[in-house]
Amino acid sequence: MNTEPTRTSPRPVQVGVVGVGAMGENHARVYSELRSVDLVGVTDHDVDVARRVAAEYGTECLDIDPLLERCDAVTVAVPTHAHYETVSRCLEAGVHVLVEKPIAETIEQGRTMAKLAQNAGVVLQVGHIERFNPAVQTVGDLIDDLDVISIEAERLGPPIDRSAPGNVVFDLMVHDVDIVASLLEDGPESISAMGTEDGRYATATMGYGDVVATVTASRVTQKKVRKLTVTARECLVEVDYLEQSVLIHRDSYPEYLIDDGQRRYRHESVVERPRVDNGEPLRHELESFVDTVRDGAEPAVTAGDGITALETVQRIDALVSNDEPRREHEVEI
Repeated sequence: MNTEPTRTSPRPVQVGVVGVGAMGENHARVYSELRSVDLVGVTDHDVDVARRVAAEYGTECLDIDPLLERCDAVTVAVPTHAHYETVSRCLEAGVHVLVEKPIAETIEQGRTMAKLAQNAGVVLQVGHIERFNPAVQTVGDLIDDLDVISIEAERLGPPIDRSAPGNVVFDLMVHDVDIVASLLEDGPESISAMGTEDGRYATATMGYGDVVATVTASRVTQKKVRKLTVTARECLVEVDYLEQSVLIHRDSYPEYLIDDGQRRYRHESVVERPRVDNGEPLRHELESFVDTVRDGAEPAVTAGDGITALETVQRIDALVSNDEPRREHEVEI
């Protein structure tokens, strides 16, 4: 079959998925739906799982080396402790990589992965999926015109699997740490943080020059909440990640009224609801990755972005865990 690109029909990008647990299977699903790609295979240490996912999405179950031989690009969705070894193997094979967050276990591993990608001339994108939430992208378009004072983020609620292990700082808070960094285009200058010993609740306050950011993550809270609030001198912006909605509150008018001889207080404000082009964030993320692979552009979420997020959550976790050798980060970093 002739797969040479033409002006009207470019050759589909050949993609695969390494690790098809819950998240990796979703990547396989979306890739199978995209017209611009061919899902050529999946692989997993659990061969039965890989075979099931391959059958579900019309592709093949392969070992990793044959998969890499067929692929232009892969998603790596293995456990974090295996990111470094797996991603390095893909990059050394000359394959573009989208690796799920966090980028790696350590900063040094992340930096080495970034260098490998640069030397190989391939894309290394980090899977901070909330960057591709349409509501967050709408706020990103607004932020440059605002004099921001503070940002607050809440990511609360029990896991789907209530027995799921893991630390909320690395599993949940990392999403909002990355969003704050992307909106303010920088890492924090100072951090303070507290949380529970079991790692199920944590809150951190970070300083970015004149802007204060507070992020909270919880698996204790018995209500699912995913919200971001930006306080600016011009307005208050509220984002609901789940509803993919944005509300802008402007021009608050407090006043007292006389009603039937009684003095009443009323507070009114102008609320704008900008249009948000709703859609599945994962689909937007994978479309962006594939476009980057095809065009040779810089990815929307770079390895440097992933390293900044990892470094920040490591510092937060050290404070929450009362890790004495790293407590100096509470004052200045």
